[in-house]
Amino acid sequence: QVQLVESGGGLVQAGGSLRLSCAASGRTFSSYVMGWFRQEPGKERAFVALISWSGDYTAYANSVKGRFTISRDNAKNTVYLQMNSLKPEDTAVYVCAAGTRVTITPHNYDYWGQGTQVTVSS
Repeated sequence: QVQLVESGGGLVQAGGSLRLSCAASGRTFSSYVMGWFRQEPGKERAFVALISWSGDYTAYANSVKGRFTISRDNAKNTVYLQMNSLKPEDTAVYVCAAGTRVTITPHNYDYWGQGTQVTVSS
């Protein structure tokens, strides 16, 4: 069992930056692929970024490529999402997830956090 707790969300002006963190419980954090997804009201959960077990492979949605950076610290059981040049369309609840496959498909992830709200004002 893995429990995930996100933090770092908030209100920021367009062009600003935020750094999200996702802290995981358990001693097997390095066994999981970690992903970030975002969800807007009335819409399906959308892939944002993922990072492989050791951190040597990352992938991003086209909409965030070049602006967001995912990283992880296996010693701290934490995955991060650095978000720069934020746009109003980035406004959503950001949720981290843990899974055993390198995939952008939400239903292939086994564990989910509660999410943290990111609001970007214009």
